[in-house]
Formats: sequence, C-alpha cells, structure tokens
Amino acid sequence: MNLEILVHARIFARDLEVLEREVGLYPDDASLWKAVEGQPTLGGNLALHLAGNLRHFIGAVLGGSGYVRHRDAEFEQRDLTREAVIAEVRAAKVEVAAALDTLDPARLDAPFPEAIRGHQLSTRMVLAHLSTHLSFHLGQMDYHRRAVAKDRTSANPGGFAELLDA
Repeated sequence: MNLEILVHARIFARDLEVLEREVGLYPDDASLWKAVEGQPTLGGNLALHLAGNLRHFIGAVLGGSGYVRHRDAEFEQRDLTREAVIAEVRAAKVEVAAALDTLDPARLDAPFPEAIRGHQLSTRMVLAHLSTHLSFHLGQMDYHRRAVAKDRTSANPGGFAELLDA
C-alpha cells in the first residue's frame, strides 16, 4: 500500500475507534439524544453523520460499497440505542478500510469521482478534508458527552502511537 494511503487509513481507523469509544462512554442510550445548551448537534446525530459521511465518500464513492446515504436522516434520527449507533460506526470502519486498502495510488492526484458542491477536487484533497471533518466533529461529540454525562472521562483520542508501525 502506498505510504500516503497507509497514513490516511491509519488516521481514519484510529479516529473511528475513538468515535466508537465516545458512543460507548455515554451513560445510557437517552443521553446520546439529550440537548446541550450552546451545542447545535446531539451526540447521536454527530456519530451518525460521521459514519454516513465516510461510508458515502470513501466506502461508496471510492470503494464501491453500494452504501446509499440519507444525509437528512443523520440529523433527524432520534432514540437509537448506543449499540445501533456503534453498528453504524463499525460499518464505516469496515468500508473505509476496504476502500483505502484497494485504492490505486494514482487515484490521489486524480479528480475525486464526485463533484463537491459543484467543484472538482483531487482525491488527496477530499481525503484530507474528510479526516479533518472527522476530527472536528469528534471534538464536538466529546464536549457533548462530557456535558450530558457530567463526566470528565476521556475517550483516549489517541496520538502518534496508533499511526506508527508496530
């Protein structure tokens, strides 16, 4: 596997593990869907949005997984169990890993197969954006969970160690 693709694969794998831990740290299913003053998005919706986003752009567009995204539902869904949300995150992990494992390195400089808001970006740029998008929303979710649970427990967001060769 190309080094750049390997780095992307490891970052996505690491951060999707953090996302799964975040969901699991909510004290109960209802707390995923509890509003927090000043935070526009519920924790459960953030998790569904991240899973759906990655399943679409990496799993389906790059990997041909067949996943069909329903973006509005990512934000409208309520009252799923933590297990159901974790199942979506795990599906994203599998689809992202499979797509990146088979991604041709020449694809990085080629236009991403789907226009983004009417613009053609390189696959490299889209992968970089998706990674930072995941990190941004992970931070929001961590804040939401800590506020709802009144708990300072860390989901152990990881660091460089998860990116290095064992």
